[in-house]
Amino acid sequence: RQGGVTNALVAPSGGWISGQAAVMTLAGDHASQMVVPRANGSSAVAMVAQFDASAADAASRGEMIARLRELLLDVRAYGANRAAFERNATRQFAAPRADLEALQAVIDTTLPLMIAADRASDIRSLIELRQRDKLPARFIIVGAAEGWQVAKELAAAKIPVMVGAMSNIPSSFDALGTRQENPALLKAAGVQVTLISNGSDNAENFNVQHIRHDAGNAVAYGLSWDDALRAITLAPAELFGVADRIGSLRAGRDANVVIWSGDPFEFATRAETVLIRGVVQTGSSR
Repeated sequence: RQGGVTNALVAPSGGWISGQAAVMTLAGDHASQMVVPRANGSSAVAMVAQFDASAADAASRGEMIARLRELLLDVRAYGANRAAFERNATRQFAAPRADLEALQAVIDTTLPLMIAADRASDIRSLIELRQRDKLPARFIIVGAAEGWQVAKELAAAKIPVMVGAMSNIPSSFDALGTRQENPALLKAAGVQVTLISNGSDNAENFNVQHIRHDAGNAVAYGLSWDDALRAITLAPAELFGVADRIGSLRAGRDANVVIWSGDPFEFATRAETVLIRGVVQTGSSR
């Protein structure tokens, strides 16, 4: 809050299919007061998966894609044949019933599937997976360090990305093609871009309070100021179905307002006043 952040996406990270993500308001005494529900009242805004072969008990990246394809096709088959499943009249599926039920929201497009992937080849495989089997699932690529290399394909597939704008050197062999122009190149190709803080998936490097610096850096490397502002406000709110509550200053929205000492993307600017749901927040910090 001291950094002018009023909302955050909270997502699990363990395992292959990690669970559900929720949007939280950073004020309140307990979670039930902090959650920002979608219009249908659900607190879940996305399912979360990791492009991690070891987590999926796969021997290679190719097998990882095959496992994901098998799972999503089984979820679709289960949804269409629940009665047969209850009679034990279906083939064995790749996941237990509880998982198949939870993932129905992905197949019926109620929830998008967030998939962490950096390599251009992995992103291309995910695009091809959805197209080949005509899966209605909505994918969101998280990380997408090499997304600029497949920007036209992402735009054609209408797959949004969540990317950082600070990394100018590879953090791993999965991100050899990383570059700071990534958000601008993706946006120029027509991809829906949401900015995230580099290291936001790592508790040791949790820098979400500096998201405005990512936005400023994205502007320095080609993204327009307006697009950068949208990428940390309305774009994520629309992406996760909570734009009726947050992301813009309109009548009927939560009164989450930050008054800055200057351009919020400038390093020396500070948040002078932070209101969350109309309540002025103190400057106290743990």
